[in-house]
Amino acid sequence: MKSQIIDALSDFLFEYETPRQVLVKNKKVGVVCRLIQLGVLAYIIGWEFIYEKGYQSTDTGVSSVFTKMKGVGYTNISGVERVWDVADCVFPSQGDYSFVVMTNFIMTAEQKIGTCPELPGKHSCRKDVDCQGGEYKRTGHGRMTGVCNKTTKTCEVLAWCPVENDNKIPDPPLLLSAENYTLFIKNSVTFPSYGITRSNIVEHIDIDYIKKCLHDSKTDPFCPIFKLGDIIRESGLNFHTIAKMGGAIGIVIDWTCNFDVAVEHCKPKYSFHGLYGNPKYTDAIGTSVGYNFRYAKHFREDKVDKRTLLKVFGIRIDIIVESLGRQFDIIPTLTAIGSGVGIFGVATVVCDFVLLYFVPQKEFYKNMKFKHTDKETKDPASKTGS
Repeated sequence: MKSQIIDALSDFLFEYETPRQVLVKNKKVGVVCRLIQLGVLAYIIGWEFIYEKGYQSTDTGVSSVFTKMKGVGYTNISGVERVWDVADCVFPSQGDYSFVVMTNFIMTAEQKIGTCPELPGKHSCRKDVDCQGGEYKRTGHGRMTGVCNKTTKTCEVLAWCPVENDNKIPDPPLLLSAENYTLFIKNSVTFPSYGITRSNIVEHIDIDYIKKCLHDSKTDPFCPIFKLGDIIRESGLNFHTIAKMGGAIGIVIDWTCNFDVAVEHCKPKYSFHGLYGNPKYTDAIGTSVGYNFRYAKHFREDKVDKRTLLKVFGIRIDIIVESLGRQFDIIPTLTAIGSGVGIFGVATVVCDFVLLYFVPQKEFYKNMKFKHTDKETKDPASKTGS
């Protein structure tokens, strides 16, 4: 028994098994096998290595964005002249990656807390009983006092008076000059796995170039200063339309970098996308169109708290950074090669299937490929013991 165990262990350790191969002389099957192998080879080289770059490892960058808008606008409403700079019409003003540029507005000046009637057509009434004192309406401006105003035929409310009338949106937009505003984007991205940091202020850009350049996808693709009107046009929207009702624009900064070449070749690519503001899509909703919000400036006059309310229509800018770094790595390379070699087995499986089931000489090939035994082979030692 002990010698049998030793023999079995010796056979396991010191013997090598290899499958028996049968060389088949068949032109059709041979052509099928080579075509399949050629297709697998094309897949490995074309898809795995060239397109998917399976020989490289990847790293997603960590990014930061700083923005600065410059520009001046002018309005003359009912004889009141006013100059609007970026401090008045960019929200928020900290230079974030997402902000709003005001292009149109409805102003309700010098509001103060008091009682006044609602707008005509809103919360209509005929007598006081129609106005529930102490109640609020979702679309109202304040708390109902229980009094029906006989002139406007609307309920009286305790609110910031006079109440805002936003039924008529200015057209043309009041701040069409925003088309000439310029946006400066400063962006840096770090690839932690490779210890590489890149900035959109690339090597050839200096202070003199920045002072005079303006981004153009063909002539100045790396200039970090963008004209707002150009951004809107390249996103596929009309500036007048989006300026009147508001909308949203996405600026995508794409950092797809191959670090197998000089790091200076890692440069950003800018693209612009209209996210919201195309009437072809938004008007079908039948509800709120465009982009707007309200903003109040509070002040105190004659010991009375007052405010100026602005319903702001603007262009929301969202800056989106996409980053992907690649570099040669032996581990994914070997993994891609190994998976490709494994796929080569598909040719053997297909050709065996054809040989064993479809060719006229299939019985002959079966006999050549498989060895059959009719009876169990008995150990000669067992005969002596019987």
